[in-house]
Amino acid sequence: MNFIGSLYFVIGMTKADQAAIDRFSPFLKFYYQLTQSAEISNWLMFITIFALCILVYKLGFAKKLPLLKSAIIYIFMFIGCLMFTFLAIFLPIAEGLVVAALILGIYKIRLNREKKAGTFNN
Repeated sequence: MNFIGSLYFVIGMTKADQAAIDRFSPFLKFYYQLTQSAEISNWLMFITIFALCILVYKLGFAKKLPLLKSAIIYIFMFIGCLMFTFLAIFLPIAEGLVVAALILGIYKIRLNREKKAGTFNN
């Protein structure tokens, strides 16, 4: 029996448990390896997804709204992120949000540069 196999036995992890962990999305796998706790890693994943959703919303879709309408949007975003967190166990949801945030950030930077240069057309 090799060292890794004996380590699984010592910490009570089966090969099936390790196979499931290997199928985790990269962010969740990182959080799980960092904390060694499923509950904490899922909360960290939820916080990451919620923060990235807010960032993507602000970069791409947010308009100046009254306080109550903004609160309603964030409440529904919170509920949606709960579902996204469930899907993010095995799907790359957080990674997709990172890519979306990068693309929207680059778009905003270019848009601001064009506005300052005076070459922006509506």
